Amino acid sequence: MNVFLALIWAAATGNFDPANLLVGFAIGFLVVVFAQRAVGSTNYGRKFILVVRFALFFIYELFKANLRVAYDVITPSQYMRPGVVAIPLSVKTDTEITLLANLISLTPGTLSLDVSDDKSVLYLHAMFVDDPDELRHEIKAGFERRVIEVLR
Repeated sequence: MNVFLALIWAAATGNFDPANLLVGFAIGFLVVVFAQRAVGSTNYGRKFILVVRFALFFIYELFKANLRVAYDVITPSQYMRPGVVAIPLSVKTDTEITLLANLISLTPGTLSLDVSDDKSVLYLHAMFVDDPDELRHEIKAGFERRVIEVLR
């Protein structure tokens, strides 16, 4: 609904540049939040903030992983310790598992390999497995926790 309102704003003003669409999105956000308060549901504003925080977290992790892989590529000695790690999953639905697996695969240096038949374990390959328990904790406290926050 918010995106639709932003497009209506851009059409009404006759200007479809990114800045005007952002203004329309902000105005649409306020309209949706106030409309939901009148109806009795205020979940949209909270979810929007969680999605923004999630996107910023992912961009940060993407940047950090790119630097780590690039550093390993350009230095004469290699610091990578590749390995396959099993991550026990707290996410339950196919959507949550798919989003988590894709985010992990999009991050340089990691690749989702498989999910167990009972959907309780995700297997991933990582270039830098100094401590498998630390990697599990990073995935669970970082990506998985935020996926749960956004989708539930």
